[in-house]
Amino acid sequence: MRIIFMGTPDFAVASLDALVQSGENIVAVITAPDKPAGRGQKLHQSAVKVYAEAHNIPVLQPVKLKDADFLEELRSYQADLQVVVAFRMLPEAVWKMPPYGTINVHASLLPQYRGAAPINHAIINGEEVTGVSTFLLQHEIDTGSILLSKEVTIAPDDNAGILHDKLMHTGAEILLKTIAGLKNNTLTPKAQSNLLAESELKHAPKIFKENCQIDWKKDVDSIYNLIRGLSPYPAAFTSLDNKVLKLYTVSKEYATPDIAQGDYKTDGKTYLKFAGNNGYISVKQLQIEGKKKMEIIDFLRGYRF
Repeated sequence: MRIIFMGTPDFAVASLDALVQSGENIVAVITAPDKPAGRGQKLHQSAVKVYAEAHNIPVLQPVKLKDADFLEELRSYQADLQVVVAFRMLPEAVWKMPPYGTINVHASLLPQYRGAAPINHAIINGEEVTGVSTFLLQHEIDTGSILLSKEVTIAPDDNAGILHDKLMHTGAEILLKTIAGLKNNTLTPKAQSNLLAESELKHAPKIFKENCQIDWKKDVDSIYNLIRGLSPYPAAFTSLDNKVLKLYTVSKEYATPDIAQGDYKTDGKTYLKFAGNNGYISVKQLQIEGKKKMEIIDFLRGYRF
């Protein structure tokens, strides 16, 4: 089976590597164009491009997926199947091209958490289980018929980075099983519309800066889940002495606060904790505006309140 792989970040590399290591015929890779990054604004290559070039796989980096020259080049590879992992939305002219269609690896148990940030939102919502699904692309985003899915447990102290890595490896695993099933004609696609009512669906839209600010009027469970759901990136934040304070690792303490919601307590040596509406969030790892990320003891050793 001739396969074209589409993806950009590290999450996609695990699936691409699984295909390569299993001997699948990856005829080309499509990834995002190189972008300027860092202080020197040097061109930065995607993780998928770096991997593909190291394994001598042809790389296409179209700016516009509807461009006639790109579509002609894509067609020339005569792919039987296209695989999408963490890539942008595809036009119909692309996803309908191969005879076996285009399958997507999505980091949730569809139809729950359709959208750009399923890993973050599952933790923010306090889920204890999520998973990975493979499905056939169709017009509306993340709505195609499901081929396979597998559950993954979310531990109470998992953050988005830890869960990302769990799902990344699970995604690679079920992708291989999905392709084997397509080859053997043993998969029965399941329409998502038959699985849950619209009112039961939870969504995973893209996260913006305003979604990352901590609301200290909420209960400590909600605040705790927001912080770990946004750690290590983009990171939940609050303010300390009129400076932006990003919180990465915290613990929670149930109590009746003796300070106002959003205020903090510290001994200046070992702890810094903020009040929610039913307890405290104790900071373990943080980053104050203009400084690097650090452990709380190192921060308190040098900070003057």
